Amino acid sequence: MIFLKSEEEVLLIKESAQVLGKAHAEVAKWIKPGVTTKQLDKVAEEFIKDHKGLPSFKGYNGFPAALCISLNDIVVHGFPSQYQLREGDIISIDCGVKLNGFHSDSAYTYPVGNISPEVMNLLKRTKQSLYLGIEQATEGKRVGDIGYAIQSYVERFGYGVVRELVGHGVGRNLHESPEVPNYGKRGQGPKLREGIVIAIEPMITLGKRAVVQEKDGWTIRTTDRKPAAHFEHTVLVRKGKAEILTTFKYIEEVTENTTLMVSV
Repeated sequence: MIFLKSEEEVLLIKESAQVLGKAHAEVAKWIKPGVTTKQLDKVAEEFIKDHKGLPSFKGYNGFPAALCISLNDIVVHGFPSQYQLREGDIISIDCGVKLNGFHSDSAYTYPVGNISPEVMNLLKRTKQSLYLGIEQATEGKRVGDIGYAIQSYVERFGYGVVRELVGHGVGRNLHESPEVPNYGKRGQGPKLREGIVIAIEPMITLGKRAVVQEKDGWTIRTTDRKPAAHFEHTVLVRKGKAEILTTFKYIEEVTENTTLMVSV
């Protein structure tokens, strides 16, 4: 079932999304060589709880942490660990916050220090594809229009679009209908109506799109071990123009004029 959100419910999701955006920014301050990914997870969980929220991911189907932290060729669902960040890594931080009974969900991929131009372009273009998908999240469009916009843009650069993982509805539950693939055909899929809230989240690979799940039952990596990028916003379907409920503003205030900045 697809749930339409009232304006009052949208305001509650926005409150959650503000805490989420600021939690991302707090984590961004710590992204540098030598810091462990477990430290980043601790920073996020403490910030979220200090602001009266709960980490949406912790305990979800047994997931052990507040953050999904995915390094280099890991696409999504990586565990925080004692791994120390290294110059040249890329790190995707995926986080959700539950506040006032509603979830918000967003992700951002950072360079750690200097990375190759080829990989930086992957990050920039994945981020750009997110906004191209969001442009399609309007009343009367279909889910396939979102996927087509993302897929047709990134594939022109020879990138892979992961098929096994998709965006989703967001609200009282972390994952709701409809599913929102990052590939598709225009005019196909569920029709979008004002009041639907969805997480749009391109997961794009530098090489082939094939992925494999590790033995931990969570971690998804590319089969060719080439890097992957992941950017995500929680978005409200509106008439005329979609409304982005989450924010990268706080991240970009922290990363401006640093090597962490991913501008498009």
